[in-house]
Amino acid sequence: MPQTPHIEKHFTASETVRDIVIGMSDGLTVPFALAAGLSGVEGAATTIIITAGLAEVAAGAIAMGLGG
Repeated sequence: MPQTPHIEKHFTASETVRDIVIGMSDGLTVPFALAAGLSGVEGAATTIIITAGLAEVAAGAIAMGLGG
């Protein structure tokens, strides 16, 4: 019985796609974790939590941009 060779076909993503996926994963996880942690602080105002979240988003974008 003749056998045909098995040919693997995988998606070979470029580095740009990889960077986007990693950046989105990090960009969504860290601000939510920060907001969840700060919301547990007794007496923390909503504006402080929102400001800290936005500052983290900006810092994370800069860090990921420099890292990429």
